[in-house]
Amino acid sequence: MEAIWKTVSEFFSGSGFALFFEGENWKCAIMILIACGLLYLAIVKKFEPLLLVPIAFGMLLTNLPGAGMFHEEFFSGGHVHWENLTGGAGLLDYLYLGVKLGIYPCLIFMGVGAMTDFGPLIANPKSLILGAAAQLGIYIAFALSVLVFQLPFMNLLGTDIQNVAASIGIIGGADGPTAILVTSRLAPAFLGPIAVAAYSYMALVPVIQPPIMKALTTKKERQIVMAQLRPVSQTEKIIFPIVVTIFVALLVPSAAPLVGCLMLGNLFKESGVTERLSKTVQNELCNIVTIFLGVCVGATATGATFLTLTTVAIVLLGVLAFMGGTAGGVLLAKFMNLFLKQKINPLIGSAGVSAVPMAARVSQVVGQKENPKNFLLMHAMGPNVAGVIGSAIAAGVFLSLFGH
Repeated sequence: MEAIWKTVSEFFSGSGFALFFEGENWKCAIMILIACGLLYLAIVKKFEPLLLVPIAFGMLLTNLPGAGMFHEEFFSGGHVHWENLTGGAGLLDYLYLGVKLGIYPCLIFMGVGAMTDFGPLIANPKSLILGAAAQLGIYIAFALSVLVFQLPFMNLLGTDIQNVAASIGIIGGADGPTAILVTSRLAPAFLGPIAVAAYSYMALVPVIQPPIMKALTTKKERQIVMAQLRPVSQTEKIIFPIVVTIFVALLVPSAAPLVGCLMLGNLFKESGVTERLSKTVQNELCNIVTIFLGVCVGATATGATFLTLTTVAIVLLGVLAFMGGTAGGVLLAKFMNLFLKQKINPLIGSAGVSAVPMAARVSQVVGQKENPKNFLLMHAMGPNVAGVIGSAIAAGVFLSLFGH
């Protein structure tokens, strides 16, 4: 009987249950609860389920004591310690290389490009300016983050504050893959909380944006009816991704991987001769990469990095970035109306945050509540897709300024 009890005791002491009582592993239990909460939001409340489910499950896997699926120390200091990957590495360590090397976000952008119609942007080039203005939140949050993280109690000594601030600011672009790419390069230790914040706010677009849009516009402005967009030829749609790739890559070389993949995917869609490639990029490739990307991002959300005051600051600054982007697009549209004969409905400016196509739908819904005969969706898609390009350029700027 004693031998049996000893065997059972040894088995339990080597299990993950016993490890919860060692050191700071109690944080893992809290993270598992948070992961289950995120799974609830994704499955029951349908908050960005395609990415929140794999992110939450990756968070669950990485916080199981003893499983050894992800090792933060293999990627410490922002570098890949290749010598550690030859033995003792877990499954997620190998998959995480796709995030660390910037592969997954670029492939996601290729899929986004294949699903995007740039026609509304080509038909109304002014919407490009609105998309750029909606990136204002990125730079506001960057400046605020620099100030906040210089406070002594934030305990970021030895950390490049501007790198963390840039990663938080990019949340304002409402573009998950862009936020992941910038953070994986500049502040990998904070990838988990930044990714969770970015995708949470994207899911909350219909909740966050309408109050800001209404507060910054008058009823008369929200009732503005815009003229129908001109038809865009197939030739224009084919030339557009080529021209944008050349221009952006020469202007901000660091943005070339994201913008190049975005426009390659769009060229697959618009060229008319690569239908199979377009469908593959939109469906199979995008879905596979989404799984890997989400699980790996969730794996970085360990208790040691997630349960900190810094995470709380990231969540708060992230929502300010998002709100600033919404306000920036609306306010610029109002400013442009001072000089335009054909007025722009300022509501479409909020779509520049690039949460495609959700932000454009919010513009449509808010506009129709004020004027049931108003159809703003296609007009809002202009700044919406412009915001995708704008966030990629902002990411390139940060990478060129702060990347090593």
